[in-house]
Amino acid sequence: MSTYFPLSHDELVSLTKQFSTPFYLYDENAIRKNMRAFTKSFSMFPVFREHFAVKALPNPYILKILADEGCGTDCSSLAELVLSKTAGITGEHVIFTSNETPASEYRYAHECGAIINLDDITHIDFLKNALAGKLPDTLCFRYNPGPLKAGGNAIIGKPEEAKYGLTREQLFLAYERCKQEGVKKLGLHTMVASNELNPDFFIDTARILFDLCVELKKKLGIKIAFVDLGGGIGIPYTADQTAVDLDYVARGIKKLYDEKIVPNDLSPLGIYWECGRPITGPYGWLVTKAIHEKRIYRNYIGVDACMADLMRPGMYGAYHEITVSGKEHAPKDCVYDVVGSLCENCDKFAVQRKLPKIDIGDILLIHDAGAHGRSMGFNYNGKLRCGEVLLRSDGSFKEIRRRETLDDYFATLDMEGVQSFR
Repeated sequence: MSTYFPLSHDELVSLTKQFSTPFYLYDENAIRKNMRAFTKSFSMFPVFREHFAVKALPNPYILKILADEGCGTDCSSLAELVLSKTAGITGEHVIFTSNETPASEYRYAHECGAIINLDDITHIDFLKNALAGKLPDTLCFRYNPGPLKAGGNAIIGKPEEAKYGLTREQLFLAYERCKQEGVKKLGLHTMVASNELNPDFFIDTARILFDLCVELKKKLGIKIAFVDLGGGIGIPYTADQTAVDLDYVARGIKKLYDEKIVPNDLSPLGIYWECGRPITGPYGWLVTKAIHEKRIYRNYIGVDACMADLMRPGMYGAYHEITVSGKEHAPKDCVYDVVGSLCENCDKFAVQRKLPKIDIGDILLIHDAGAHGRSMGFNYNGKLRCGEVLLRSDGSFKEIRRRETLDDYFATLDMEGVQSFR
């Protein structure tokens, strides 16, 4: 859990006069430092790259900041590929990990030079047909270890129940097919957790992939060029949770690398990640304002943000720390449900949370919202999604996404034609 916030109360009050609440605020300087620390932890490998999961924070300004720090992107849709290209991230710095993918999106990814990561053995022929009969020179496959890998949670599910990836048997058939087709460079990927805080989980994932690399070489004569360890590294949302020790993870994976990869002449093997949450999560905040107080069977504080702006708490009961700006040191002697205006009872940012007394007009900071926050927004009830503001490294502020308007909401409707509709 992080209660860090880069602005004083007076600075925040001033900011809310420039940008009306609710809005997301991101800290460029903190994100840069965090990305550098992530890279430093894994710099012991001959080839390493983090591919930021665009789904976590799909904004080209953020992607450009991360690109400056050597980061690539992990994309799962056409829109995310376009965002990457807009931020100047192309070629093999982009991994396209998609499922149930239209042919047009595969073609666009190929045109961008992205590494295409296939989700099923049948997609080999689908991709070949989409690309006029020829597979790309570089190709990757997503492995689903099923019950071999314990894990999963409400976010991603158990591996054996997940819709993603190839089975072990399918994987060997897929690589053999690619060898016959003349694919020159092959990668191996898995992603079986989300918001995982046990560091040994990721070391074990590397073990599974390294063992597969060795077996693929021995049985098929294929030398895997890179492994993508997926993402899933969590952040501590609550006070009793501990951040993942990335140096520990890196050392554990390096030990396996030296034991399994080097002796089997598989080095240099690229080590890739596709993390989102641990890169930007702690350095984004949903800034909202208290606009109502209701006292019935419980005490409620109504804010001007709602689940349409941040769905994680309502969707699967996720915890986000809340700070009442200017009252950081006040006693937490009140108990509230902090709620939004959506016509759903799960539209709650906090349930029976101990907080300082909240007055109408107080500014609330919802912490650790820099990943899977604004990106998961929606328009149910006709709610208009909030904007995004970047605190630049020089201390200035830039609106990097404006708030939605009614014109945006109605843009895809024929509002004039309906008048003559019978």
